[in-house]
Amino acid sequence: MRNVIVTGVPRAEPDDIAALAGYGVATVHEAMGRVGSLGPDLRPIQQGVAVAGSAVTALCWPGDNLMIHAAIEQCHEGDILVVAVAAPSTHGMFGDLFATSLMSRGVRSVVLDCGVRDTEQLRQMGFSAWSRHVSAQGTVKATAGHVNLPVVIAGQRIEPGDVVVADDDGVVVVPRAGVPDALAKAQARVEKEDATRAAFVEGELGLDRYGMRPLLDQLGVVYKTYEQAVADGDLA
Repeated sequence: MRNVIVTGVPRAEPDDIAALAGYGVATVHEAMGRVGSLGPDLRPIQQGVAVAGSAVTALCWPGDNLMIHAAIEQCHEGDILVVAVAAPSTHGMFGDLFATSLMSRGVRSVVLDCGVRDTEQLRQMGFSAWSRHVSAQGTVKATAGHVNLPVVIAGQRIEPGDVVVADDDGVVVVPRAGVPDALAKAQARVEKEDATRAAFVEGELGLDRYGMRPLLDQLGVVYKTYEQAVADGDLA
């Protein structure tokens, strides 16, 4: 492992980051071709919060949060701290004191591939967190890792400066170079869904709007009246 702290990481345009937050995790994930998700196990400790920011990455050892201290120095306003671990860890590696320090630098969110604690205090502070675990178990500060090198969470590679989008549906990562394309595709998806929603309000069925009736035929699905189903034993 390289024990390195990288400074001066480039970031996406703030307006683009804010726009991605507005689209939300599900739309961005689908717009990019169903990639970038950090999986169903990273869950928010709060509800109704949608954020996006540039990733400041930290790799820690299990039960050791030394590199979170180092990473905070590299965080700027609007960033999201992303903490990965060298091996699985359930420790509560982040709490209200870290959040206080980050908020003084304009950071209001963290994504943790480990545990978080002080969750009630974090909610009261307005500091949002997505984590794999909630745990009161504490940590040490003894082992070097790295800051602002690529990390991997749930099989997804996260580069420093990538855009992290998080809400009630989870977390998705947009490569910094792919932000303009993701924005264009997200807007196109929203427009398509708006048209579909309007059609559904008017009573159109998904079977017809998406042209799925021929697929049912191809799969051998047949329609029967209730009486036919009873006579054929389908309801037995």
